[in-house]
Amino acid sequence: MSTAQLVVQHLPYLRRYARALTGSQTAGDAYVAATLETLVNEPETIGQGANVKVDLFRVFTRIWNSLSVNGQADQVQRDLPAEVRLGQITPLPRQAFLLSSLEGFSEEETAVILNVNVPTVRELVEEAGRELAADMATDILIIEDEPLIAMDLEALVEGLGHSVSGVARTRSEAVKLASQHRPGLILADIQLADGSSGLDAVNDLLKSFEVPVIFITAYPERFLTGERPEPAFLIAKPFQPANVSAVISQALFFQQRARRREARVTA
Repeated sequence: MSTAQLVVQHLPYLRRYARALTGSQTAGDAYVAATLETLVNEPETIGQGANVKVDLFRVFTRIWNSLSVNGQADQVQRDLPAEVRLGQITPLPRQAFLLSSLEGFSEEETAVILNVNVPTVRELVEEAGRELAADMATDILIIEDEPLIAMDLEALVEGLGHSVSGVARTRSEAVKLASQHRPGLILADIQLADGSSGLDAVNDLLKSFEVPVIFITAYPERFLTGERPEPAFLIAKPFQPANVSAVISQALFFQQRARRREARVTA
């Protein structure tokens, strides 16, 4: 397959990213058109690396970051209800967040696209996570049997602007707490204090209501082989606080997008 054919193959993803970044398909497509024009005039900018998609997004990013008009995207973003909160995130962290969470690029690929190093990517994603979480504050149920880890998670969650609705050490405690106060998100370990399963606890809760779930566990194989809810996020222990922060924001952001899509469909 030629480079041109590969570029065409990746254009729908670039248009999706551009729309989320700018807040408008029209504005996003203008940047995509400028990217394609650059590729025509500077064909050497793409196809030299191992990943044409990364090259394509890198050229787009160079154009986006070189134009002062991109600072006006926040104003356009306010007209897009499904993604309005993204517009409140400063441009570079927003790019890092979207590249990793929406487009699924690895930290290394995101670093190449943004022309920064991997530690900087982590800092940008963490910053985006803090900014986004602050605008989507919710009550979070923590299911974790290790007191020190539970305390760390509680401090992290509250530092992002969320509230902790309760901390459960067992499956039965989780069900009881959720019945008293329905959470907006669940952070759950899988292996709990009395030998019960956080996975089973979450499945019990999801029979009554829908909520994003993030499993934080030293036993990821149990998540992969057991009966698990979908969609759910998985973080392996030992975890990085920045990773947990970013995934919390990612889970809440995509839950809001899904709910808005459902509302449009049923309207």
